[in-house]
Amino acid sequence: MSPQRVETDFSDEARPARRPGGRSAEVRRRVLDAVRAELVEHGYDALSMDAVADRSAVHRTTVYRRWRDVGGLLADVLAEAAGDEWRPSDTGSLDDDLIAVNREVYAALTGDSPITTALIAASFRSEQAADALRVFWADRYDRCAVIVRRAIERGEISARTDARRLLIAATAPLYHELVLLRTAAGVRLADHAARDAATAARAGAFEA
Repeated sequence: MSPQRVETDFSDEARPARRPGGRSAEVRRRVLDAVRAELVEHGYDALSMDAVADRSAVHRTTVYRRWRDVGGLLADVLAEAAGDEWRPSDTGSLDDDLIAVNREVYAALTGDSPITTALIAASFRSEQAADALRVFWADRYDRCAVIVRRAIERGEISARTDARRLLIAATAPLYHELVLLRTAAGVRLADHAARDAATAARAGAFEA
């Protein structure tokens, strides 16, 4: 939601081994796809190294040697996500930029394959996953800071606006309603939360 790939800072014991390209990349893809599928279908409690090995058709020895444990698998799923090319939309206004981001968040939390929700739940059970998720969110908010910079350049909000505070205010209602309360809120929640945050920003609520 910074322009460069974020690598999670694990200890040597926990860091998944990475080798460029070829068969190694294919093995990683199959294993991480299997982790995501197992999480969505069965949840964290049923996630195991053996289940991932079976589903990915990768030898157990390879999975254990490369990722070591479930925490290493979850951390690598998040590290991979942090390395994508995603950037927030440029719609020409603060309100619409925030709405665009919020609709993506809403889709990620309510779609047919809610991997985001599954990873959030797993982060409460795995310290490695929690650390990786914090790095992932920090990266997404860094990427979205351009929304605030553009709004400042257009004169929509004060140059003293704190980008992180504004972005959290815009997105937090979705996580609260859909993840914590598990309500069946519609996509209008995404739009309303974005507009509320933009209105507050114009009033100076997030000035440093």
